[in-house]
Amino acid sequence: MHVPDGMLSPRFYLPAWGAAGLAWAWTLRAGGRRFDLDRLPRLASLSALAFLLMSLPLPLPGGTSAHASGIGILAVSVGPGLCFLAVSLVLLLQALVFGMGGITTLPLNALAMGLAGGSAAWAIWRALRRLNEPAALFCAGWLATALPALLTGIALGLQPRLGRAADGSPLYFPFGLGVAVPALLVPHLLLGVAEGLLTLAVCRGLARWAPPDAGA
Repeated sequence: MHVPDGMLSPRFYLPAWGAAGLAWAWTLRAGGRRFDLDRLPRLASLSALAFLLMSLPLPLPGGTSAHASGIGILAVSVGPGLCFLAVSLVLLLQALVFGMGGITTLPLNALAMGLAGGSAAWAIWRALRRLNEPAALFCAGWLATALPALLTGIALGLQPRLGRAADGSPLYFPFGLGVAVPALLVPHLLLGVAEGLLTLAVCRGLARWAPPDAGA
């Protein structure tokens, strides 16, 4: 799901940088007040897991990719704020070191996966865990995959409207919403099943060592 440089119009990625900057600043400030050093080993190990999972992409048409992410695991284990920061750092390192994703597209990738995906995963886990903990964990992993794919597909599908050459050809991502959304969403709906099972397995294993921080 790493969107590479060159796919987004400046009319999109510049405002996205502003929105992401505000989100990072607010999350750093809020997280700094509540950060507990006892959570650092878990945060570091799960961030490393996310880095590994997101380094194994399955290419999709149009310059994007599908991959497991570990975002649901992070969100449930350390909360949506730290999940957003951890995923943002993972994406930055992957862009700088491996050329996966890009700098101009970093805000979209971070906001879609880290913020929206992580927050949705945490919210659905909190809402369902008292009813059925395994189902809540599965849904967290599935939603952390499906929602970012939907948002990324919408963002890419808008690009032909934001930049065209004199002859009318798209300057950036060339496909509209009717192609971009299903091309991204359908594979990730299927991948979300595997992500949900992975989230269930890892979080149940972690719970035997220490319970997830439900108030994060």
